[in-house]
Amino acid sequence: MTRKNKAVFLDRDGVLVTEADYLRHEKDLRLLPGAAAALVRLRRAGFKLVVVTNQSGVARGYLSLATLARIHRLLRALLRQKGARLDAIYFCPHHPETGRRVRCRCRKPGTLMLEKAARRFSIDFASSYFVGDTSTDVLAAKNAGCRSILVKTGYGGKDGSYRVKPDAVARDLAGAARLILAREKALKKGGRPRR
Repeated sequence: MTRKNKAVFLDRDGVLVTEADYLRHEKDLRLLPGAAAALVRLRRAGFKLVVVTNQSGVARGYLSLATLARIHRLLRALLRQKGARLDAIYFCPHHPETGRRVRCRCRKPGTLMLEKAARRFSIDFASSYFVGDTSTDVLAAKNAGCRSILVKTGYGGKDGSYRVKPDAVARDLAGAARLILAREKALKKGGRPRR
């Protein structure tokens, strides 16, 4: 029987990098303070690190798939410079009402991006976490069966897309990592983790 892995799924904008209202150019990519160090701590604790991001800017014509690929290469390079590494980046380039008007299962709060990662890395959703800055991220986590942590960076949950409550709230990704690691420590000791 294959051992299942645990993961931390991460939204990109407002969690790892500054929210730029459709990040269209590499020059505008900025890592959020403490994000890389948080990833290092989570990887040391045995988590797979997977970005899942809606990128409707592609459907809207704000950027091409080639530009998005360059942005993601730069993101990986900036993280590597700080000793951090992502296992994968999944993105949804669709939008149901713009461009080619694609209704898909990959756009969050749909779970197809998470399901692809789960198959590729043998991830157990029940042992995994999703860190995001919107109600869309929180609902995607719930739809997949992960614990959700809403960070106050980026939109900080003020997007108002869905009426849904996260399992926990943190100031930023560093705070989310502390919550995750404290909960994991409590689980290992057989205690009852804090919510």
